[in-house]
Amino acid sequence: MKSPKPSAEAAQLEPGTSPRAIKTRRSFFSKLGTGAVLAALGSQGYALLRSLVPNVLYEQPRRLKVGPPDQFPEGATYLEDHRLFLVRERNTLHSISAVCTHLGCTVKMLSLTSPKKVRINGQWVEERREFHCPCHGSKYYGDGTNYSGPAPKPLAWYKLEVSPDDGQLIVDFSQPVNQNFRLTV
Repeated sequence: MKSPKPSAEAAQLEPGTSPRAIKTRRSFFSKLGTGAVLAALGSQGYALLRSLVPNVLYEQPRRLKVGPPDQFPEGATYLEDHRLFLVRERNTLHSISAVCTHLGCTVKMLSLTSPKKVRINGQWVEERREFHCPCHGSKYYGDGTNYSGPAPKPLAWYKLEVSPDDGQLIVDFSQPVNQNFRLTV
C-alpha cells in the first residue's frame, strides 16, 4: 500500500508544524478579529447613546431670593419666572406653587367677588380667592386645597425665610411645607 501524498498545505509547512496547529491558529485569529469588530461596534454604540445625555443640568436653583418683604403688597403677587404666588396678609407671608398637580399647567388665581365659606380639613374657612387650572379644569381653594377636577393633590407650599445678609425673602423649593406655614415679618 502506498502512503498518502502530502497535501499542498502540508508541503508548505515549516518543518515540525502540523496542519492541526494551523487550523487552531487560524480559528484563534478569526475569533480575535470578530471580537475586535464587535468591541469597536459596541464602543461606537455606547458613544452614540451617551451623546444623547447632557453633561449639564439646566435646572433653576432650589433656593432663590425674590426681593425684600416690603416689596410685596397686601394680597397675592404672581412671580411668573418661578410660577409661584406670594401671598401677604398683613405681616405674614406664604408661598403657593402655581403648578397644577394634575399635569403641570400654570393655574390662574381668581379673586372672588364675595367671600365664601368652605369646609377644609374639617374647619370652616372664609375664602376670598381660588385657583383654577385652564388646561383640564382642576379647582383649588385659596389655600391650595384641591376640590374639583382631576388634580390628585393640593398645590405645593414652599418654605420662606428672610436672608440675614440683605433682608430679602428666600423661597426654598427643596422644602415643601404644610398649609399652616406662615412667615411673620
